[in-house]
Amino acid sequence: MSLRVLLVDDQPLIRVGFSAILTSQEDIEVVGQAGDGHEALDLAAALDPDVVCMDVQMPRLDGIEATRRLLAAGSR
Repeated sequence: MSLRVLLVDDQPLIRVGFSAILTSQEDIEVVGQAGDGHEALDLAAALDPDVVCMDVQMPRLDGIEATRRLLAAGSR
């Protein structure tokens, strides 16, 4: 069983780098990538990841507020 990860960062190169590192591990699967907090909320609801790796400073909706909303929505 692999750990399902959602990556969230407004910089695509950062997401690509983290994805490459994480997917090099047999037991980690990157199930999605988002560029801001709003997109992260939508993808988290649709994909039900085990872990969300989220940047703090992003446009539109920052990582702290997005995390608050994920927790309030009952995400694990």
